[in-house]
Amino acid sequence: MSLPVITEARRIDSGRLETRVLSHGPEDGVPVVFVHGNLSAATWFEETMMRLPDGFRAIAPDLRAYGEADPEAKVDATRGLKDLSDDLAALLAALDIEAAHFVGHSLGGAVLWQLLADHSGRVLSLTQVCPGSPFGFGGCLPDGGAAYPDGAGTGASAVNPEFAKMLASGDRGGETPFHTRNILNAFVWKPPFVPERMEDILDAALAQHTDEQDYPGDVKPSDNWPTVAAGDWGPINGMAPHRIDDPLGFTKGPTPPICWIRGSDDAIVADNSGFDLGALGAAGAVPGWPGAEVFPPQPMIAQTERALSAYEAAGGTVQRHVIEDCGHSPYLEKPGAFDTAFHAFLTNI
Repeated sequence: MSLPVITEARRIDSGRLETRVLSHGPEDGVPVVFVHGNLSAATWFEETMMRLPDGFRAIAPDLRAYGEADPEAKVDATRGLKDLSDDLAALLAALDIEAAHFVGHSLGGAVLWQLLADHSGRVLSLTQVCPGSPFGFGGCLPDGGAAYPDGAGTGASAVNPEFAKMLASGDRGGETPFHTRNILNAFVWKPPFVPERMEDILDAALAQHTDEQDYPGDVKPSDNWPTVAAGDWGPINGMAPHRIDDPLGFTKGPTPPICWIRGSDDAIVADNSGFDLGALGAAGAVPGWPGAEVFPPQPMIAQTERALSAYEAAGGTVQRHVIEDCGHSPYLEKPGAFDTAFHAFLTNI
């Protein structure tokens, strides 16, 4: 499937990954790289890219395992999200860009924690939009450790199989709660909002790679609740807490400025996320939950705040913005409020 484009699109081979890269703005502009989240692709950022202030050049790749990236390139989840952060560094090298400002949404924000830890010289600033916790997603204790050492109840083992089936089918309908269209409208932005380019955004979501090693990824049997654990392949397995070897690694080197923007009513990255088996178990939605002492709801926002406080203690500066009446996608839902915070940050560094 060829995804719709309202910016400039070209294919770039960085030596690590051949993928579609969107761009907008003057060739000699200061580079701003947009990193999309799960169930997404570079398409989601196009209007935001086109609204950048004068003098900036927007660049947005389809990540490995998403959109029009090479379908043979898989994410080795045993490395956490390092495949994706290494891809971004390689893309900059291929474009002859020494360093750039980065914007990450959701999973893309989690990738940027890793990028800053491993490739800090490439980073001028980070704008983190509803980013995943630096400690991983789901099955994570308040102090940041994994609830189970094998990643049970995280990664692909926490993905609803009916939703995964619907996504892989490419069905654009909305007959069941598990249709991709309904998941987007119920969780990825706050109802009753629907993006003007809904069909293009749905195209980009349905372009997510759904090979066995992509989404949701493989699973392993486990003696721990819920009897399956995150496997070794795919970006969702790469977010499992036991795969994140140094969650605070980004606080231990150079400290470019960070801007954290989130929606007040985010249902995905939250202290009681509807996609965390700990929260679902506590609500009685998943049987056999072993209790809060073993598998608590992950305090995602509190963990990110703690990590950013450590970043400030190391000498970094952090801006925090909460956009009211807004869900998981502020740049789509509340573009005016988002741009006010983002542009002021970007132009005053």
